[in-house]
Formats: sequence, structure tokens, C-alpha cells
Amino acid sequence: MLATITSAALQGIDAETVHVEVNAGEAGEPRWYLVGLADTAVKESSDRVFTALNNSGFRPPRTRTTINLAPGNLRKEGPFYDLPIALGILAATGQLKCDHLGSWLIAGELSLSGGTRPVRGALAMAQLAKTLGKRGLLLPSVSAEEAALVEGVEVYAVDSLDRAVRFLSGEKPLAPLDSAQNRLRAGTTTPEGLADFSEIKGQHALRRAVEVAVAGSHNLLMLGPPGSGKSMVAKRIPTIMPSPTLDEHLEILGIHSAAGRTISGEMNWGARPFRSPHHTVSDVALLGGGTIPGPGEISLAHHGVLFLDELPEFKRSALEVLRQPLEDGDVTISRSAGKVTLPCAFMLVAAMNPCPCGYLGDTKHECRCTPTQVQRYRARISGPLLDRIDIHIEAPALSINELRSEKPGEPSVALRDRIQATRMRQQARFQGSKTSVNARMTHAQIRKHCAIEPALGDLLQQAMEQLHLSARAYDRILKVARTISDLASSPHIEAPHLLEAIQYRSLDRTVFY
Repeated sequence: MLATITSAALQGIDAETVHVEVNAGEAGEPRWYLVGLADTAVKESSDRVFTALNNSGFRPPRTRTTINLAPGNLRKEGPFYDLPIALGILAATGQLKCDHLGSWLIAGELSLSGGTRPVRGALAMAQLAKTLGKRGLLLPSVSAEEAALVEGVEVYAVDSLDRAVRFLSGEKPLAPLDSAQNRLRAGTTTPEGLADFSEIKGQHALRRAVEVAVAGSHNLLMLGPPGSGKSMVAKRIPTIMPSPTLDEHLEILGIHSAAGRTISGEMNWGARPFRSPHHTVSDVALLGGGTIPGPGEISLAHHGVLFLDELPEFKRSALEVLRQPLEDGDVTISRSAGKVTLPCAFMLVAAMNPCPCGYLGDTKHECRCTPTQVQRYRARISGPLLDRIDIHIEAPALSINELRSEKPGEPSVALRDRIQATRMRQQARFQGSKTSVNARMTHAQIRKHCAIEPALGDLLQQAMEQLHLSARAYDRILKVARTISDLASSPHIEAPHLLEAIQYRSLDRTVFY
């Protein structure tokens, strides 16, 4: 007897339809045959399913049984198919009576006892079930809670194989999970932890640059000696970022779900992501990839922050792969198993020392680096990558008086309120387009929203000629100036706004060339 169950396979962060076909009662040796371009984890499912069936009180097939995962040209990986294979076997052997088995999308891993374990990519599977017009979705409990964020499809949580069989056969009904949309709206607030900007001593210029950068989602480079507070400031940036919108949160959750981070509990629900990979990170780990391409650090930082501490210590090849994603906000990865496009609209925050020892220009410490060493150190950051960083700011060493000061700085909540108001102005400006922040403006939007008076145009031209800046830097200066004017609630870019934006590009030539 033949039974067919609909399941799914992850391709990047999207789900593709997989039909689990089980044919039992064939003549021949009583063995299982699993076909359909499956990886090792899928092939091992036969042992898990066989034991789970026994321990759940069901009878495994005693004839030749063929299990096909269609389509055959799509690679399948992971333990997604344990539950649908088990249900398909029970239906093919007559132990499960269900007339509407094909109207469900089912996925889940089975333990040897017959219990279910969560799988990654539940959000993508829910979106696929909605697209296919399925009656509902059967998933393990943890995955079901995640999938219930998608409206328009009923999601049922099953904690065991036996529970799934009783539900599908009509013996024991289940209620679908409530849509978590309202709970998500109430829960998407920036977490208030121990870290706060009020703990930052001095560094007024750096604090201002960070505020401008976050307000427009501009890329930021901090340059200063060890102990000047660069990492301390970067780790507090999430506390001043506006909470993600519902659509942004679903995008973030979809990526992290595909990477399995929602299962492990690594993800901080309701907060924008903050990724800080070590400088030994590989190109693939940063960009994404694998046999079946999956999200890397830049995609995990989507709608959040990617912090690269000690920027020159990263491999040159790893840094260079950032150039195209910084421009486009997405990355296309091609492998033999297929091609996927992953979103990666992140804010890059980088920190570095001025020289290998870190004390070049410090009045309190002597720099022992030779000019050749300094030049070699700075040359690790290419001009094209530096050109894509909107704001460069120096973080000087703090004085003893600043360190001893008991006066707290401006708290994160005050900064976040100003930034939130600025982001709302930008959303109103770009309403009806895919752009949501100034840093993502297209050339047409720059011409429309960043128009400046002829006198300011002459000022910008003079700065471009003196600093030998590129055409890309020209556009980025205008974007930053637009953000500064938004912070000042000004409808137009004025001279102080443009001068401040130009100042943030002064490191292009004075430090690196």
C-alpha cells in the first residue's frame, strides 16, 4: 500500500516541498530502502523510526518497504523526516486510518522512545504550508510555537508519535496554537540589561558618532588605543537601537530558525541581533555556505549589528567578502547543491588600533612600531572596504580625571528615544518603498531627499578634492548629512549638518594614506 505525506527541506532560509512516499507490502526480503538524495542524518532515520515505532506500541513493517523523498534532485539533510516517515509507514501498513493525510505538512525528529524533538526552519515551513494551502502543520512543540507566528495557517504541536497518530485518526482532537502575533507585538522591546551608555566615561565625540550611525544605520569604524572604550561602546549599541518591527522580527527569526539558533536558545527574542565573530572566522562562516548553503554571520546580523573587533586582524579574504553585501543588503551563494540568496542588511561596526602596538599618537605611551610596520598594519584594510564605511571616528585615550568622574553619561533610554524619533521620520519619508533607513537610500532617493544648496555643493566639492574622496564617499556623506539633519528635526541639509558629515570621512586620507 502506498502513502504520501508532505514535508519540507530547507534551502538557505526558505523551505521547499518534499513528498515522503512510503510503499509497504512489496515482495522480497523484509528490508527498508530509503532513496531520494538523502544525507547521512536522513539515512540514519530508519534506525530511529524503527525503534520509535516499537516503543510506541506500533508494528514495524515486516515486508520490503521503499521510502522515497521526492523530488529526487533536491538534497535532503537533517532529521526533519523522522515523523513523516513513521506516519507514512503506519498509513501504508494500515495502522493509521486518515483520509486527509495529504492535507498536512509534517516535520519532526523522533527520539527512540517515540517522543518528538524540535527541528530548525519551522517558520519557513509554516510559510510554505500557507503558500501550498495546507489544512495545517504538525510539528514538535518548540517548533510549533515558532511556526505559530505566521498568520493564516493552523499549527498543531505534537509531543510524541502516538499523539500525532491519535490526532490524525480522530481519536484525540488537538486545538491549534493561538497566533503569537499579539504576544510578539507586546514582547518586542529592547532588553534592559546591566550594560548602559551612562557607564561610558567621556568620549563625547564617539558617543555622538554612534548616535548618528545608529539613527541612520550607517557603518561605523572606531580608531583608538587599547582601553579607550571602543569595545565597551560597541557592546552597548543594541541598547540604543529601536525595537524591530513585526515584519523585521519575522525576517530575523526566519534566518535564526534556519540556522537552528531558536532551538538552542541562543537567540534573544524581541531584540535586534548583535554578532561579534572572532577574528579567526573563516570566509564561509562569515559569508555563509556549506554543502547546502546556509546563513553565515552577516545574515545572522540581518537588521542588527555585525561587530568586528580588531579589524586588521581578520583575514584579508574574509574582509573582502563583505564588500558586495555591504552595498546590496543580500548575498548570493552558489554551491553544487544549489544557489540561494540570503538577506544581510546589517550595520557594520568595526574597531581597530592605530598601529600594531596600539599607542601611535598617544601622549602617555611610546609607540615602538616602525613606519613600515604601521603601513603594513593599516594596509590590511583595503580602500574599497574602507570606502563603504560611512563614519570614521577617533576614540582617544581617557584622562585620569575622566576615569575618576562620578558624573554618569546620558543613559541609553534617552539616546534610544531620539533615535526612534529619527527612524520614524525616515520611515515616513520612504513610505511605499523598500528603503527604511537613510543608509539604504538608492541613487534616485539621494537626489530627491539629499538635495543641497549650490553654496553647500561648492563646500562639498572642495572637501572631496582635498581629501581625494571617491564618488561612493560623496553619496555616503550626503546620506550621513541627511541623518544628522533628521536628528536635528530639520527638513533640509544645512551647513552644520554637512560639515559634521564631512568630518566623519577625514580618516580616509589622513590616517590610511
